[in-house]
This record gives sequence, C-alpha cells and structure tokens, in this order.
Amino acid sequence: MSQISLELHHQISQFLYQEAKLLDDWKFRDWLDTLAEDISYTLRTTPNAQTRDRRRSVEPPTTWVFNDSKDLLERRVARLETGMAWAEEPPSRTTHMVSNVIVEATEVEGEYDVYVTYLLYRTQKEKDVVIYCGKRHDKIRKVEGGLGFQIFNRKIMLDQVTYSSHNLSVFF
Repeated sequence: MSQISLELHHQISQFLYQEAKLLDDWKFRDWLDTLAEDISYTLRTTPNAQTRDRRRSVEPPTTWVFNDSKDLLERRVARLETGMAWAEEPPSRTTHMVSNVIVEATEVEGEYDVYVTYLLYRTQKEKDVVIYCGKRHDKIRKVEGGLGFQIFNRKIMLDQVTYSSHNLSVFF
C-alpha cells in the first residue's frame, strides 16, 4: 500500500460525499458524470458460510444482483426519469452515509483503490423503511473537470444475506 497525502485523501473523500449528495438529491444525470465510460458496477449477495466450510476455504455460491455497465446504468436512470417506474412511485427518499474512507494509490498514476463502509437509509410511502449496510470497493481515477475524479469500478457488498426491500431500484 502506497501512502497518499492528507490533501489527496480529503479531495477523494469530498468527491465521495458529493457523489452521495447527487444520489440523495435525485440528480442522476449529474451522478452518471461521476462514472467512467468503462464502469463496472456490481452488487453481489453475501452468502452465509459455516465455520467449518470457511476453514476449508469452501465458499457458498454468490449471486450477482447488479452487474451493470455505463449503458445499463444510463437505461436505469432514463427509466426513472419517465415517471413510469412503478418501483419508485412515489419516489424513494434516501440518505447515503459514507464513512471509514481508506484510499490506496495503485501502480497506475492517478488511479486509486478506495474502500468505504456505508449506510443507505431509504424510505418510501408512509411506512416503508429499509436500511442497507455494507462495504464498497471503488476504483477511481483523477480526471479534468467535473468533480475531479471518476469511478471506473464499484463493487458493493451488502452485509444483509436477505433483502427486506420490495425492490432494489436505488443506486449505492
């Protein structure tokens, strides 16, 4: 792991907070600008494994919930913009909380591995409340313009094994 400056850590943390604000404010087109054209955006299940299996390095199968490209994310945003996405009627209210930001320089100049823990609070209708808690591993690169960085790889790992939400139409 290569050390980075406190200033760079602060810049990257501010980028992540601004990205979260775009999602909470439903500024999805602006959020898409924080994603590189070659983005890989994945969410997988977190299967339970018995201790004896973990000791033998036997892992239960995982299921990919999202395995999206930029094109698929743009289509999801376009669908939300139609006002016809039943899963978001009425629209969800979200609060994305990002913490425990760890930034590591990679071997490629201007690219960084960013590890965060996060909490996504989502409420919809009168009584629908869902909390998603997990970890993310983002790969970001420094760019000119915009917020100064773009995400080119996002791996989302929720702590939940079973999702209590009636849909997963939000972005993490």
